[in-house]
Amino acid sequence: MTSRDDGVLLRALTILLDRAHLASPGQLPDVLAVAARELGWEVLLHLVDHDQRVLLPLPPAGGEPSRPQVIDTTLAGRAFRGVEPVKWSGVGQGVWLPVLDGTDRLGVLKVTVTDPAASDREEFRDRCRLFAHLTGHLLTAKTSYGDALNRVQRLQHRSVATELLWQLLPPLTFACEGLVVAGVLQPTYAVAADAFDYSVVDDVAHLALFDATGHDLAGTLLAAVALSAYRNRRREGAGLRETAGTVDRYVAEQGAGEKFATGVLGQLDLATGRFRYLNAGHPAPLVVRRGKVVKELTGGHRVLFGLPDAWDAVEAEVGEEVLEPDDCVVLYTDGIVEARGADGELFGVERLTDHLERCAAAALPAPETIRRIVQAVLGHQGGVLQDDATILMAQWASGAERAMQSGWTTDLQQLTPPHPPGGEPLRR
Repeated sequence: MTSRDDGVLLRALTILLDRAHLASPGQLPDVLAVAARELGWEVLLHLVDHDQRVLLPLPPAGGEPSRPQVIDTTLAGRAFRGVEPVKWSGVGQGVWLPVLDGTDRLGVLKVTVTDPAASDREEFRDRCRLFAHLTGHLLTAKTSYGDALNRVQRLQHRSVATELLWQLLPPLTFACEGLVVAGVLQPTYAVAADAFDYSVVDDVAHLALFDATGHDLAGTLLAAVALSAYRNRRREGAGLRETAGTVDRYVAEQGAGEKFATGVLGQLDLATGRFRYLNAGHPAPLVVRRGKVVKELTGGHRVLFGLPDAWDAVEAEVGEEVLEPDDCVVLYTDGIVEARGADGELFGVERLTDHLERCAAAALPAPETIRRIVQAVLGHQGGVLQDDATILMAQWASGAERAMQSGWTTDLQQLTPPHPPGGEPLRR
């Protein structure tokens, strides 16, 4: 870019940062609009709903109402699914930009350019990338200071149990050098007792998935206790056996010998691909390698968390698997494979395997893979789950984490708009 181009971009980003400093979460769309005008743009922010089905518009004050964009069938949805900019034209023209916090997909920006030739210039791509990335970071930073953005994302009443559990979950997607982690939990409005967690410390990725008994607030409390006990020991540097023992003890105390939890605790060495794990009565994790589900991880057995005096957790055998570059480990709860269709047929491990392999063949990133799997589970049950369905996918990435944002290297001139904007279906 020329020095003049640099100056325009710097002024826009400075306006964005300065005005966002004292803005409430609900005022961010107005701040974005002011900063975008410095670049000769109009922008409209869309946030993904909790079910990851639609992108919901947040017009600035006085802005025109706009329709939600369906993720699976629109150009806006293509930008969200593929994490890449997508051009549009019709009444005006511009580009849909994915909005990320790191690699966590938050929504999209609809950019309308006042100069039709602007989107064909080389500096336009850099402006798009920086503006969208800063938008994502500001959204995440501001969300905890108010409810305006969360209100937009929820499309129905949420139970108290769900409110509690979602406050405890980490972001749905995380990536660093050598690792991509993505998780999804359904239903997002009436969840009871599933939970997942992850962390990376000293080149070791820590993964956990829990499924507590019960479909009420008591089950949620039990899952919250298991998750908190796990985090407590993990943060203090405890090993898998000791961590499992602490989870066991607190679940037993909370469950009073009547409620229990299954779960998987794992540690992935990012330098070597060595994956160590314990499985407390939970479905066996799957390994995806070169586009195929190659095995179930059947080691590391111990009994359920919370069974009084049934197991000496310190002596539990730790399972081990050495991963190959780009392998994925998939953890899931029984709500995935035991989902029943109207005919009584289970979703099953075979159907889960088929979806994993088809997504791998399409080179879909981990977040999009598990989003599609959970949507398939919902479809199998007619849109109403009989049990919580949770899936956590970790890819020993060997560089794949950079592919999460590979769309930003795409030449925007090659993205031909096939139809006008405004939520029209994407026909291919």
